Amino acid sequence: MDPNVKKTTLRMIPYGLYVLTAAHKDGRISAGTVNFVTQASFEPPLVVVGVKTDSAGHALIKETKAFALNVLGKGQQALAFTFFKPAEKKGDTISGEPFRPGKTGAPILASTPGFIECSLESTVEMGDHSIFVGKVVEVGLAKTIDGRPDDATLWMKDLGDKVFYGG
Repeated sequence: MDPNVKKTTLRMIPYGLYVLTAAHKDGRISAGTVNFVTQASFEPPLVVVGVKTDSAGHALIKETKAFALNVLGKGQQALAFTFFKPAEKKGDTISGEPFRPGKTGAPILASTPGFIECSLESTVEMGDHSIFVGKVVEVGLAKTIDGRPDDATLWMKDLGDKVFYGG
């Protein structure tokens, strides 16, 4: 397999962008921009997210059995880049972004157009990312979405011609 063709072909899979969050009762938090996300079942409602095994979020999700996907919206490129770096909790902000604890304790960012909160149902550990299967336990919208909901989502391609993940 040609490695450059593999990389280019896998990058043809479109991705939305999310800030994956988790929190422990002892105060530890994690928040990072992710894009390996999809819905996997209608009933029960399940989503899957691929999380790098050496990330802070990976260990915290395995320990707490919960996470939230904060959906980034059009125009939130700066927020995506904010969470490419390690997150810092100060009071009721994470990396300067206000949040509140969700139903599971996972941080829900106030500035995103929507969130999906999950309890961890299953984990598949293979390669450099684990697949976390989450049962949706709570969702929320900041406001009514006009038009197609997926048109409100920030996409990887919205970050610029030179920004990729995957492949």
